[in-house]
Amino acid sequence: MDSTATDLSNGMLSDSVDGLLSQDHGELCQRVLCLEKKVQQQEDEIICLKSALADVIRRLGQVEATKAQSSSALPSKPNFRGTPTRRAEKAYSSPLDNAHITPNKRPTTPTHRSAASPRTNTPSKKWSSMSNSLDSSTLHRDGSRDPEWRAEEGYVKIYLRGRAINLYAPTSVENVDVTSVADPPSEKLQLEWVYGYRGRDCRSNLYYLSTGEIIYFAAAAVVLHNVEENTQRHYLGHTDDVKCLAIHPDQVRVATGQVAGHDQKEGKRKAGKKDIPDADKDHWPHVRIWDTMNLNTLHVIGIGDFDKAVSCLSFSRLDGGNQLVVVDDANDHVMSVWDLSKSHPKKITETKSSTEPVLAAEFHPLEKGNIITCGKGQISFWTLEGGSLAKKTGIFDKHDKPKFVLCVAFAENGDVISGDSNGNIFIWPKGNNRISKAIEGVHEGGIFSVCVMKDGTLLSGGGKDRKIVQFDSSYTKTGVETEIPENFGGVRMLNQGKGGMVLVGTTRNCILQGTVDLQLNPIVQGHMDELWGLASHPSQHQFMTSGSDKQVHMWDSMSRSVVWSKELSDPAHSCSFYPDASVVAIGTETGRWLVLDCETHEIVTSHTDGNEQIECALYSPDGKYLALGSRDNHIYIYEVTEGGKKYSRIGKCSGHSSFVTHLDWSTDGVYLCSNSGDYEVLYWKVPACKQETSISAVRDLEWATGNCTLTFNAAGVWPEGADGTDVNNVCRSNNKKILASADDFGKVNLYQYPCCQPKAKKHVYKGHSSHVTNVSFLFDDSRLLSTGGRDMSIMQWQVV
Repeated sequence: MDSTATDLSNGMLSDSVDGLLSQDHGELCQRVLCLEKKVQQQEDEIICLKSALADVIRRLGQVEATKAQSSSALPSKPNFRGTPTRRAEKAYSSPLDNAHITPNKRPTTPTHRSAASPRTNTPSKKWSSMSNSLDSSTLHRDGSRDPEWRAEEGYVKIYLRGRAINLYAPTSVENVDVTSVADPPSEKLQLEWVYGYRGRDCRSNLYYLSTGEIIYFAAAAVVLHNVEENTQRHYLGHTDDVKCLAIHPDQVRVATGQVAGHDQKEGKRKAGKKDIPDADKDHWPHVRIWDTMNLNTLHVIGIGDFDKAVSCLSFSRLDGGNQLVVVDDANDHVMSVWDLSKSHPKKITETKSSTEPVLAAEFHPLEKGNIITCGKGQISFWTLEGGSLAKKTGIFDKHDKPKFVLCVAFAENGDVISGDSNGNIFIWPKGNNRISKAIEGVHEGGIFSVCVMKDGTLLSGGGKDRKIVQFDSSYTKTGVETEIPENFGGVRMLNQGKGGMVLVGTTRNCILQGTVDLQLNPIVQGHMDELWGLASHPSQHQFMTSGSDKQVHMWDSMSRSVVWSKELSDPAHSCSFYPDASVVAIGTETGRWLVLDCETHEIVTSHTDGNEQIECALYSPDGKYLALGSRDNHIYIYEVTEGGKKYSRIGKCSGHSSFVTHLDWSTDGVYLCSNSGDYEVLYWKVPACKQETSISAVRDLEWATGNCTLTFNAAGVWPEGADGTDVNNVCRSNNKKILASADDFGKVNLYQYPCCQPKAKKHVYKGHSSHVTNVSFLFDDSRLLSTGGRDMSIMQWQVV
């Protein structure tokens, strides 16, 4: 073979392992993340010590200063936060001053928490001012001081990580009983729509049901989507990422498997299930079998039996689905078989399947007790006899052994069809572990899915070349093939749709439907990287999202579809509509921000302020100013003219000792309230860009928005023992009756507004699997939108 051919072969091999690199280097990644965790803990300890020392110095300075200070003066920092004072115009006073706010470069592992990894090995979320990897018992102990009401000064004092934060009440508030418990609101939320699909790193996750719905999952929700009626139903029994899905032969029952939940850090196999408290059981890796008709859970199996996550599932077919094979994500990828014929499922047997990643496990449809698994460097043929599993490894003979066998399917005659990372399809005859036919070079790069259609034709889908190729029943190319547009990504999953249509799940988290010889149309679209930016249209039932995938999407909440999209040159993090919605400002992770015309979708202007992430952006109510809160601790203020088309910087607000997290404008557009990563609450006067230190000037202001998590009207959203990063965002409804919060545990919470009593009751809603990064009400408060960070999903909740 000449050098050119060799280079081409090597290139194809290296490109074919898309989505599998993290699994291939799992142990190495875990070690690196463990070291990162230890370093972060040490950084946090240094920061806490520095903060405590600075607080002591500040207090000494106050004692030596004028003792007759007026009680109506709002201190520049200390009365809001016991944090160190920083020099006004210097972003970093020493190399360690802001060690905890510098965002780490994106780790080699692609997700906030890989679904296949225990939660203890996860990198912290983007803007946690203190590492989330610190022991929770320490956080609760440090932050367990009870809230206080100081009547003389008129503020509620709450504690985050043992630090006091003073939240000043309006003068009309004479007393706050911090021991009483506020009732939850009469309004409730009902999940109406889930935008997104987990195709980036999961397989075998898209099917067509006899009900006319397609079934797939995103985050912790399993979606049953009726395309014709444009409706969705949702199974919400899981507590964290759903990673696999199997359909029972009766087309009614479904099995879904999840990873270790938010409240279960280990997710390790238990010797005795009695060791697991009842309250924790749902947070261990497990399988749920449920009814698609009424969405009722029928069985929960495997609690304490699985390690880290459930990665593969399959029902038996010849016996009517009385058995279920499950492969977990342990180091040995333990495979177990369960008997479902009784009222209580029972494990028949288990065995270590492979030390390498296992990507699929399927019962053979024509051979009783036969199971096929595939993964890194292997395809295995298992036989269940006498309560034990016997294994035969596939023999490749003269054919090149692939680095990964990525997928399997079954022909009508019982042949096993495999697709691999070399772009080859191999045929394994029924009952045989040797190749009978090889179809080489079908795709450039890996074959992520093979599907046998009802008419006997075979479809193969390429991840790199994005092609779908059709074969007849004798495995000969028919000449029919299509290529998926690049913006939708490569093929992740192929399956039979309604009639002769095909369903295509893609690596960019989209679902397409159509025919191979005609056209494939998108029916589901989503983001494919961490998602923080969310803004509701000021006068229509539309909203915008912007993510680290460099994508900006305008969505319509009524048609539940994308109106338009724009790809940027930088990862995006925040967004805000101009009051008349003619333009929208987008903040990126690089310090650059830009303005898009909502009509032409073109960039109107672009500016750069610093080289750190623009955490938040917000127009003033009259559209006269744009405020941009940066990770470099500054708030940049721009004057806006010509209907949102021209921007002139008039100054920056300097005073925060950590990165700016939230902004709110007063209704008159004169004052700005800001929160930071170290729990400061500061106020600013615009256009002077000077800090307002007078209590009387700000405590009775009316605020146009309610985004800041640290204000008197949001004091009740902080749970007992909160560490300051447990609440990522809040949003006040436009009618000022309810307050929604996005927390770090995958929950959306709903409170009465104002929510000033620290022990306020709430309605809690699950569905997200990652930290919920943002929430926003539509202009008429009919719906609430929420975004998941690493689960990359958007959820639309109807307010009822």
